[in-house]
Amino acid sequence: MTRTRRSTRLVPGQAVVAFAVIAAAAVTLTAQAGPPKTTPQAPAATASPSSAAPKPAQDAGAFAIGPDDVLSVVFWREKDVSGDVTVRPDGKITLPLIGDIQAAGLTPEALVESVTTAAKKFFDDPSVSIVVKTINSRKVFINGAVGKTGAYVLGEHMTVVQLIAIAGGLQEFADKKHILIVHVDRRPDGTLWSNTFNYEDFENRKNLSANIELKPGDTVIVK
Repeated sequence: MTRTRRSTRLVPGQAVVAFAVIAAAAVTLTAQAGPPKTTPQAPAATASPSSAAPKPAQDAGAFAIGPDDVLSVVFWREKDVSGDVTVRPDGKITLPLIGDIQAAGLTPEALVESVTTAAKKFFDDPSVSIVVKTINSRKVFINGAVGKTGAYVLGEHMTVVQLIAIAGGLQEFADKKHILIVHVDRRPDGTLWSNTFNYEDFENRKNLSANIELKPGDTVIVK
């Protein structure tokens, strides 16, 4: 007996039903497998305080004008009121027509604002520039057994040994081991900060870090 093979061809309606069943099964499998895994990403970098914009100069210890400093004050197109002035002991400068202006304790930028404000009473839209020509207010002092005692203008950087050299060096019988440095800064109890410098150790290349950098107002005493 001969077997005949039957065709399983689907009619159009049956094909649509079959496709829907297969699609539904695929959706079910996907739902069971859960959402695709994703690799967590690192959060975007944010600026830390150290990488932020630098602070204004006054927060970083900007130079403050002081008595005896020589300033060049220039008014654009106003030569009659321009010129060099010296800060008086009372901290003020005197400008032609404008009069007295407080200068000590201010940065050059702050003084420009003060002078510009005062000048508006006499000029329309004044343009002012100020340059510190000579710094005489930053001083350190030395007395005792050195070549020449007194006050010395403090440059940008000056150490104890450099000041001693400028003052003519130590005298023959000076106490090299106990040189006293008195600072203008005060302790919490109100007393002045001070420390001792051993010049003899420094000559022998010992404790070189003790040769500290001086600050305005510091006094070195050699016995």
